[in-house]
Amino acid sequence: MRKVVSGLFVSLDGVVQSPNEWQFEFDEEMGQALARTLETADTILLGGVTFTEWAGYWPTVTSGEDAGFARWINESPKYVVSSTLDSVEDWANSTLVKGDLTATIKELKAGEGKDITVAGSPTLVRSLLELGLLDELVLLIHPVVAGEGRKKLFTDDAPMTRLHLADARPTSSGVIIATYRPAS
Repeated sequence: MRKVVSGLFVSLDGVVQSPNEWQFEFDEEMGQALARTLETADTILLGGVTFTEWAGYWPTVTSGEDAGFARWINESPKYVVSSTLDSVEDWANSTLVKGDLTATIKELKAGEGKDITVAGSPTLVRSLLELGLLDELVLLIHPVVAGEGRKKLFTDDAPMTRLHLADARPTSSGVIIATYRPAS
């Protein structure tokens, strides 16, 4: 069975919004962790906000250091979970998911292929975790307090969810790459 895996950049105070504004360094170990996603996943889940932001950018990238990721994300099947979007036709290989999220994810997990990755989309990550549909949460924890009213991964009223630390390792820039799985 396929796994649903999410990888997110997060600050010490739990901020996930706009990491480009507070991520001070991107080191080789973080690059390797993200490259593993490209090797182990072939299907992408996106929330509506992330889809809208990325659909205008990634299809236009054809060269440079981001070309490999652009090719991967553009060619991979993308499932967009949104209650507000009416269409995702602007980005090739995209399917709009409306209705029963649990049934859709279970169907994807039972299908053929590699893992399913959640790209960005912290609201979707929260929903998947609350529904028991997220198999692995990889946090790239940056040694910075982002503050300033930015959105955090978990809201103050999030239900308690127990996770198990499967792996943790520091990078050369002081980021901790921590992999969590739902506690049994």
